[in-house]
Amino acid sequence: MPAHDSDSPVYRQPGFAPFLVSRLFAVFAMQIQAIVVAWQVYDITRDPLTLGYVGLAQFLPMVLLLLPAGDVVDRFDRKRILQLSWLVQGICSALLVVLSLKAPDTATPFYAVLVLFGAARAFAGPTLQSLLPQVVPREQLGKAIALNSSIMKIGVIGGPMLGGLLYTFGPTLTYSVNLGCFLLAQLALASVPVRYAFERIQTDDTAWQRFTAGIHYIRSKPVILGVISLDLFAVLFGGIVALLPVYAHEILHVGPQGLGALRSAIAVGAFLMGLYLGVRAIKRHAGPIMFAAVAVFGLANLVFALSHWFWLSFGALLIAGAADMISVYVRLTLLQLATPDEMRGRVNAVNMLFIGASNELGEFESGVTASWFGTVPAAVIGSLGTLAIVGIWMWGFPVLRRADRLDGVEEEPVEIPSAARKAS
Repeated sequence: MPAHDSDSPVYRQPGFAPFLVSRLFAVFAMQIQAIVVAWQVYDITRDPLTLGYVGLAQFLPMVLLLLPAGDVVDRFDRKRILQLSWLVQGICSALLVVLSLKAPDTATPFYAVLVLFGAARAFAGPTLQSLLPQVVPREQLGKAIALNSSIMKIGVIGGPMLGGLLYTFGPTLTYSVNLGCFLLAQLALASVPVRYAFERIQTDDTAWQRFTAGIHYIRSKPVILGVISLDLFAVLFGGIVALLPVYAHEILHVGPQGLGALRSAIAVGAFLMGLYLGVRAIKRHAGPIMFAAVAVFGLANLVFALSHWFWLSFGALLIAGAADMISVYVRLTLLQLATPDEMRGRVNAVNMLFIGASNELGEFESGVTASWFGTVPAAVIGSLGTLAIVGIWMWGFPVLRRADRLDGVEEEPVEIPSAARKAS
């Protein structure tokens, strides 16, 4: 690595800007497609249950393929894998264009396309998380993760809005824009130099040993297991996104416009905090700061749960989004720096399984508790659950509680399983 690279601002690192641009185009495409497919399927069926099938069609192939995908990411060129994944997603956009032109009277063909799309995402997800450490130097990785996470919020906020606007001109145009976004993502990614790739070492491990090596490695590293499981359970209990429509309609009485504002508040808070962390990285006391951020996330959700005033609710969600970004920043940076490059694909695949489980099961948990106890009690219970998780994890993972510098976490001696030891 050239000596001056780590001294340059992260946004001046060769390849970082085009990497962000490529990701932003891809996020816009996925966010636009998500809202348009759901609307189009519901327009065909008029059955709310079919909206659940839209998510299920994408989630199931991801769950089945993530562990094999992590192995592929660690064995082959990550940039090429991402290009192929985005190519398949672009083909899915083209297929949706064809379906829109044919105007089928059933949603089944759309589900088939979404299954293929979910399979491609299973490879794109861990590849994206594992490619960034090969684009920027290790010393700049924390700031790169913060800026990357923040800029992606632009797509999360703007994608659905743009999708809704484009749909007024018809789904064919919308899916054509998706296809164009994936093509632009490919062009930007082609100019990204991969300067910090590791030298791959061939092993005689079986496919099963390679697939499960990420799980074994995480189990052998308390700091990694701690940050991943903390995120899983904090979001599982503290996620209130599924209840926002109920709050907007029955408690705050703000209608669909207010619902959009509430959903955007979380993303705006995360976006602003991500920009700050991209300039002022966390240098010391990383573990305590992460626990404090998760606690603030739980407290902000508790304020939202009890609020009957729109602007107080909006501010609480803004703070929750900012606190969540701090937690994500520390978690992802610790995860990347504590994992050797040759294991990142498999470890990030397991991390994505945890994230998917927390999001999907979190919405389910919110719905079940709301049906049992009512909306406000369910949100209060979830918020208190998040605070309880913070206390339990601080006690159960002392190495994480004592973590100081993100790139200098010291582990207690742990016996590493043979499959993980071979892989690392």
